[in-house]
Amino acid sequence: MSSSSTSSTERVAFRAQVLSRHLHPSPSSSSSPCLLEPRACLEYPPSTKAMDTKAMRKRKHRFRHESDGHESIAFDTKAMRKLMDDHNLEDRDWLYGLIIQSNLFNPRDRGGKVFVGPDYNQSKEQQRVMTMKRIEYLAECGVFKGYLTYSSPPSQLRRFALQEVADSFDHSLSIKIGVHFFLWGGALQFFGTKRHHDKWLSDTENYRVKGCFAMTELGHGSNVRGIETITTYDSDTGEFIVNTPCESAQKYWIGGAANHATHTVVFSQLKINGTNQGVHAFIVPIRDADGNVCPNIRIADCGHKIGLNGVDNGRIWFDNVRIPRENLLNSVADVSADGQYLSAIKDPDQRFAAFMAPLTSGRVILASSATYSAKIGLSIAIRYALTRRAFSLTSNGPEVLLLDYPTHQRRLLPLLAKTYAMSFAANHLKKLYVKRTPESIKTIHVVSSAFKPTLTWHNMRTLQECREAVGGQGLKTENRVGHLKSEYDVQSTFEGDNNVLMQQVSKALLGEYVSAKKKNRPFNGLGLEHMNKPCPLIPSQLTSSILRSIQFQMNIFQLRERDLLNRFAAEVAQHQAQGVSREITFTLTYSLAEDLGKAFADLSIMQIFIEAEEAVPAGHLKNVLGLVRSLYAIILLEEDAAFLRYGYLSTDNAAAVRKEVAKLCVELRPHALALVSSFGIPDAFLSPLAFNWIEANAWPSVEN
Repeated sequence: MSSSSTSSTERVAFRAQVLSRHLHPSPSSSSSPCLLEPRACLEYPPSTKAMDTKAMRKRKHRFRHESDGHESIAFDTKAMRKLMDDHNLEDRDWLYGLIIQSNLFNPRDRGGKVFVGPDYNQSKEQQRVMTMKRIEYLAECGVFKGYLTYSSPPSQLRRFALQEVADSFDHSLSIKIGVHFFLWGGALQFFGTKRHHDKWLSDTENYRVKGCFAMTELGHGSNVRGIETITTYDSDTGEFIVNTPCESAQKYWIGGAANHATHTVVFSQLKINGTNQGVHAFIVPIRDADGNVCPNIRIADCGHKIGLNGVDNGRIWFDNVRIPRENLLNSVADVSADGQYLSAIKDPDQRFAAFMAPLTSGRVILASSATYSAKIGLSIAIRYALTRRAFSLTSNGPEVLLLDYPTHQRRLLPLLAKTYAMSFAANHLKKLYVKRTPESIKTIHVVSSAFKPTLTWHNMRTLQECREAVGGQGLKTENRVGHLKSEYDVQSTFEGDNNVLMQQVSKALLGEYVSAKKKNRPFNGLGLEHMNKPCPLIPSQLTSSILRSIQFQMNIFQLRERDLLNRFAAEVAQHQAQGVSREITFTLTYSLAEDLGKAFADLSIMQIFIEAEEAVPAGHLKNVLGLVRSLYAIILLEEDAAFLRYGYLSTDNAAAVRKEVAKLCVELRPHALALVSSFGIPDAFLSPLAFNWIEANAWPSVEN
């Protein structure tokens, strides 16, 4: 036999041996101990030849309760799910079931399991049609009953819960629903008065009217006060006249405008008798009952997007469109029949603030939406890491599970801990919102402005890491994690640019600081009460027990916020003492403002996590939550350079922090499956990669 054929035979034999060890792993030889300790969690071979579905279920059950002699799952995943979802679990499961059972949601069998999800092979036109069909189906099933006509806190929480389920299926579906109910419908509720509620809310809830929300323009997004659309009043006819005066004033990215919306809320400068009274909102019909675009209105499609192609984003121009005087949403200001401007709020700045306050709901929805996207990504990536093996560490040993590698643990488990923290934060924000009072509006604005960027940035980072952690499989759309990145990227700028929102947080903290100092009163509000106490001291040497203690974690996060707020206030005062305007001062101090905004968000989320943990009775669940909370806190200490930059941590203590992260990852590893199972997301909403990915890719699946 030639040397080349011998070499080829050896390669074939070697690959066969590797595959055999992969599909039928055997324990490491006692004489050659594996350097990485395998952890009990999920241990089923992904080959159908190795184990049929019935046996797989049986073995999974055994691991949950007996774990083949290894450590069993140490907490009740149902109880943990109640902490994660927090409210309306039965409503969520009902909607999950409606989606899984209907052929409209594209069910498909892969690897012996049924999965649902949009068909991204469809054109954007086809995706839009399917999105609307799914909404009509959900409406027929009663999903949207009471969305606008019931306004109690429990009704609002139900609406949030069902929105999160829709979002778990498809971001386009949830955005399309959200634009109609939360933006168009929310504008009617909060900006309108009884005459608008009586005329529009019921028809909106039943989809007899399809609404959209025309605020963003080609030339203005975050700077709402600068929008260029102009509305004037004709007292002879009792009509408003809406006009797009220039190309940069065209309404842009308006969800629902391109195909389906019949009406829109237009945000426009209101000019009365030559005086600009600022931004106001008007109801404008844009299509008739037959779907034809109304006279003097032009609509164009925004085109194909990197994601959300199931949403028909459009552009709108208004060419002196006339609407009745009653179409002004007049909860803040009105115009009389003879053309007099009327408002109880005389100060334009306060009037604008009152006008914009109700829009907070959009940030609340995006914050919780981002959390569920991160949960899906982690559920898939961690399950895959518990079944996929790579490389042997001994000559005859089995290949090692990905999640038994410290590097893989470090990639995914800190993000898992953060997702738990973000979930508690999103639940807190929702409850803060539904229980809002006039006195709490400022707090809700600041907290939502901090949480929306923090949670959406976390989601994008998580999805990117999950995409990389599953290797090339992350490129397949059906495996979800890669495609979710492009679907959710919009959240960084949707409902307010994240960086702009964080600067608003810092400005609000500065306002509270200046007010307290000027009036010589204690801090009271925005969580700054800790600044009334002595400055916390950080131990010179951080041990494992200190790093994991709640007291230390709160102390160091409070120290960071206190110090950064003092630095920010001093720097702003220094610039203003030199005659620099307030506006320019904030552009010069942006670096400290960013650090301060992050410090506020991290401390707020930490406090919320601790309160949730303290409410849990002693036992395994509380113990695991303590590990998760410590990993969340300590990974922030490692990742944020501010702790070193401003001297809150010494270099030696920073090294101790890094080592502690690795220890916590090892301790959380046995709980990884239970922690992602506690998210309560049905298997059908994940992907084949999370389960029997070999069978899902086997030749019979191609033939079928």
